[in-house]
Amino acid sequence: MTVENRESFIFTARVLGALFYYPPESEPAAPLVSAFTHNAWMASWPLAQSLLLPLAEQFSADSEEPLTDAWQRLFIGPWALPAPPWGSVWLDKECVLFGDSTLALRQWLRDNNIAFETQQNEPEDHIGTLLLLAAWLTEQGKTQACDELLAWHLLPWSGRFLTVLEEQAQHPFWQALARLAQFTLAEWQTNLLMPVAQKALFR
Repeated sequence: MTVENRESFIFTARVLGALFYYPPESEPAAPLVSAFTHNAWMASWPLAQSLLLPLAEQFSADSEEPLTDAWQRLFIGPWALPAPPWGSVWLDKECVLFGDSTLALRQWLRDNNIAFETQQNEPEDHIGTLLLLAAWLTEQGKTQACDELLAWHLLPWSGRFLTVLEEQAQHPFWQALARLAQFTLAEWQTNLLMPVAQKALFR
Protein backbone atom coordinates (compact mmCIF):
# COMPACT_ATOMS: atom_id res chain seq x y z
CA MET A 1 0.00 0.00 0.00
CA THR A 2 1.51 3.33 -1.06
CA VAL A 3 1.49 6.26 1.34
CA GLU A 4 -1.21 7.96 -0.74
CA ASN A 5 -3.38 4.85 -0.83
CA ARG A 6 -2.83 4.32 2.89
CA GLU A 7 -3.97 7.84 3.74
CA SER A 8 -6.98 7.56 1.43
CA PHE A 9 -7.98 4.28 3.02
CA ILE A 10 -7.70 5.65 6.56
CA PHE A 11 -9.69 8.75 5.60
CA THR A 12 -12.53 6.93 3.86
CA ALA A 13 -12.76 4.16 6.46
CA ARG A 14 -12.91 6.66 9.31
CA VAL A 15 -15.51 8.85 7.60
CA LEU A 16 -17.79 5.97 6.65
CA GLY A 17 -17.36 4.35 10.06
CA ALA A 18 -18.29 7.52 11.92
CA LEU A 19 -21.35 8.18 9.77
CA PHE A 20 -22.66 4.64 10.24
CA TYR A 21 -21.88 4.43 13.95
CA TYR A 22 -22.51 7.86 15.50
CA PRO A 23 -25.77 9.88 15.55
CA PRO A 24 -25.76 12.63 12.88
CA GLU A 25 -25.87 15.38 15.50
CA SER A 26 -22.97 13.94 17.53
CA GLU A 27 -19.54 15.54 17.74
CA PRO A 28 -17.82 12.92 15.54
CA ALA A 29 -20.52 12.88 12.83
CA ALA A 30 -21.95 16.40 12.65
CA PRO A 31 -19.04 17.99 10.70
CA LEU A 32 -19.12 15.08 8.26
CA VAL A 33 -22.86 15.40 7.71
CA SER A 34 -22.35 19.11 7.00
CA ALA A 35 -19.57 18.36 4.52
CA PHE A 36 -21.68 15.82 2.64
CA THR A 37 -24.86 17.89 2.54
CA HIS A 38 -22.91 20.90 1.23
CA ASN A 39 -20.83 18.94 -1.30
CA ALA A 40 -17.57 19.73 0.49
CA TRP A 41 -16.34 16.16 0.23
CA MET A 42 -16.06 15.15 -3.43
CA ALA A 43 -12.58 16.50 -4.04
CA SER A 44 -11.26 14.45 -1.12
CA TRP A 45 -12.91 11.16 -2.03
CA PRO A 46 -10.60 8.81 -3.98
CA LEU A 47 -13.12 7.66 -6.59
CA ALA A 48 -14.02 8.85 -10.09
CA GLN A 49 -16.04 12.05 -10.14
CA SER A 50 -18.49 10.41 -12.54
CA LEU A 51 -19.48 8.05 -9.71
CA LEU A 52 -19.65 10.78 -7.11
CA LEU A 53 -21.65 13.48 -8.90
CA PRO A 54 -25.03 11.69 -8.70
CA LEU A 55 -24.36 10.93 -5.05
CA ALA A 56 -23.57 14.57 -4.30
CA GLU A 57 -27.02 15.55 -5.51
CA GLN A 58 -28.60 12.83 -3.41
CA PHE A 59 -26.68 13.76 -0.26
CA SER A 60 -27.94 17.34 -0.49
CA ALA A 61 -31.53 16.47 -1.47
CA ASP A 62 -34.35 17.59 0.80
CA SER A 63 -36.38 15.10 2.78
CA GLU A 64 -39.52 15.44 4.88
CA GLU A 65 -37.99 13.12 7.48
CA PRO A 66 -35.25 14.77 9.58
CA LEU A 67 -31.86 13.15 9.22
CA THR A 68 -31.67 12.25 12.91
CA ASP A 69 -35.09 10.60 12.81
CA ALA A 70 -34.04 8.53 9.82
CA TRP A 71 -30.84 7.45 11.59
CA GLN A 72 -32.85 6.40 14.64
CA ARG A 73 -35.26 4.44 12.44
CA LEU A 74 -32.51 2.72 10.44
CA PHE A 75 -29.89 1.98 13.09
CA ILE A 76 -31.50 2.05 16.54
CA GLY A 77 -35.20 1.25 16.46
CA PRO A 78 -37.42 0.65 18.45
CA TRP A 79 -39.03 -1.03 15.44
CA ALA A 80 -37.40 -3.73 13.33
CA LEU A 81 -34.45 -2.37 11.38
CA PRO A 82 -34.74 -2.77 7.59
CA ALA A 83 -30.98 -3.41 7.31
CA PRO A 84 -29.41 -4.29 10.68
CA PRO A 85 -25.78 -3.06 10.76
CA TRP A 86 -24.34 -6.14 12.55
CA GLY A 87 -22.63 -8.90 10.64
CA SER A 88 -24.11 -11.85 12.51
CA VAL A 89 -27.65 -10.85 11.49
CA TRP A 90 -26.63 -11.60 7.91
CA LEU A 91 -24.24 -14.49 8.55
CA ASP A 92 -26.05 -16.50 11.23
CA LYS A 93 -28.77 -19.00 10.27
CA GLU A 94 -31.01 -17.61 12.99
CA CYS A 95 -30.27 -13.99 11.94
CA VAL A 96 -29.46 -13.05 15.53
CA LEU A 97 -27.06 -10.74 17.33
CA PHE A 98 -23.98 -12.30 18.96
CA GLY A 99 -24.09 -15.24 16.53
CA ASP A 100 -21.26 -17.56 15.56
CA SER A 101 -19.69 -14.96 13.28
CA THR A 102 -19.54 -12.50 16.18
CA LEU A 103 -17.82 -15.13 18.31
CA ALA A 104 -15.32 -15.76 15.51
CA LEU A 105 -14.60 -12.04 15.28
CA ARG A 106 -14.23 -11.88 19.06
CA GLN A 107 -11.65 -14.69 18.93
CA TRP A 108 -9.80 -12.92 16.12
CA LEU A 109 -9.68 -9.75 18.20
CA ARG A 110 -8.21 -11.71 21.12
CA ASP A 111 -5.67 -13.40 18.86
CA ASN A 112 -4.54 -9.97 17.67
CA ASN A 113 -4.52 -8.44 21.17
CA ILE A 114 -7.22 -5.93 20.26
CA ALA A 115 -9.38 -4.78 23.16
CA PHE A 116 -12.94 -3.91 22.29
CA GLU A 117 -14.60 -1.52 24.72
CA THR A 118 -18.09 -0.10 24.52
CA GLN A 119 -20.41 1.57 26.99
CA GLN A 120 -23.26 -0.66 25.86
CA ASN A 121 -23.72 -4.40 25.55
CA GLU A 122 -23.25 -4.20 21.78
CA PRO A 123 -21.83 -6.77 19.36
CA GLU A 124 -18.37 -6.09 17.96
CA ASP A 125 -19.50 -6.65 14.35
CA HIS A 126 -21.30 -3.33 13.75
CA ILE A 127 -20.27 -2.03 10.31
CA GLY A 128 -19.29 1.33 11.76
CA THR A 129 -17.10 -0.29 14.41
CA LEU A 130 -15.37 -2.50 11.85
CA LEU A 131 -14.69 0.43 9.52
CA LEU A 132 -13.23 2.50 12.36
CA LEU A 133 -11.15 -0.49 13.45
CA ALA A 134 -9.83 -0.93 9.90
CA ALA A 135 -8.73 2.71 9.87
CA TRP A 136 -7.02 2.29 13.25
CA LEU A 137 -5.21 -0.89 12.22
CA THR A 138 -3.84 0.82 9.11
CA GLU A 139 -2.74 3.83 11.15
CA GLN A 140 -0.84 1.44 13.41
CA GLY A 141 0.86 -0.15 10.43
CA LYS A 142 -0.98 -3.44 10.97
CA THR A 143 -1.84 -3.98 7.31
CA GLN A 144 -1.98 -7.77 7.55
CA ALA A 145 -4.51 -7.57 10.37
CA CYS A 146 -6.52 -4.98 8.45
CA ASP A 147 -6.60 -7.23 5.38
CA GLU A 148 -7.80 -10.13 7.53
CA LEU A 149 -10.49 -7.97 9.12
CA LEU A 150 -11.78 -6.94 5.71
CA ALA A 151 -11.52 -10.33 4.03
CA TRP A 152 -12.87 -12.46 6.87
CA HIS A 153 -15.16 -10.26 8.93
CA LEU A 154 -16.47 -7.30 6.89
CA LEU A 155 -16.56 -7.81 3.13
CA PRO A 156 -18.33 -11.21 3.23
CA TRP A 157 -21.57 -9.51 4.33
CA SER A 158 -21.21 -5.75 3.91
CA GLY A 159 -22.20 -5.73 0.24
CA ARG A 160 -25.55 -7.34 0.99
CA PHE A 161 -26.15 -5.04 3.95
CA LEU A 162 -25.41 -1.94 1.89
CA THR A 163 -27.64 -3.08 -0.97
CA VAL A 164 -30.59 -3.64 1.36
CA LEU A 165 -29.93 -0.37 3.17
CA GLU A 166 -29.97 1.56 -0.09
CA GLU A 167 -33.17 -0.17 -1.20
CA GLN A 168 -35.05 0.36 2.05
CA ALA A 169 -33.61 3.48 3.69
CA GLN A 170 -36.28 5.79 2.23
CA HIS A 171 -34.07 8.79 2.90
CA PRO A 172 -31.75 10.35 0.28
CA PHE A 173 -28.78 10.90 2.60
CA TRP A 174 -28.66 7.31 3.84
CA GLN A 175 -29.33 5.93 0.38
CA ALA A 176 -26.39 7.95 -0.93
CA LEU A 177 -24.16 6.86 1.94
CA ALA A 178 -24.98 3.21 1.27
CA ARG A 179 -24.10 3.61 -2.42
CA LEU A 180 -20.89 5.50 -1.63
CA ALA A 181 -19.87 2.75 0.80
CA GLN A 182 -20.61 0.12 -1.86
CA PHE A 183 -18.33 1.88 -4.35
CA THR A 184 -15.61 2.45 -1.77
CA LEU A 185 -15.55 -1.07 -0.34
CA ALA A 186 -15.57 -2.54 -3.84
CA GLU A 187 -12.47 -0.48 -4.60
CA TRP A 188 -10.81 -1.75 -1.43
CA GLN A 189 -11.57 -5.31 -2.44
CA THR A 190 -9.84 -4.89 -5.81
CA ASN A 191 -6.66 -3.90 -3.95
CA LEU A 192 -6.89 -6.61 -1.30
CA LEU A 193 -4.01 -9.08 -1.37
CA MET A 194 -6.04 -11.99 0.03
CA PRO A 195 -9.31 -13.53 -1.17
CA VAL A 196 -12.52 -12.52 0.54
CA ALA A 197 -14.03 -15.42 2.50
CA GLN A 198 -17.09 -16.93 0.86
CA LYS A 199 -19.81 -17.15 3.51
CA ALA A 200 -23.50 -17.99 3.26
CA LEU A 201 -25.87 -15.09 3.82
CA PHE A 202 -29.25 -15.64 5.45
CA ARG A 203 -30.99 -12.31 4.75
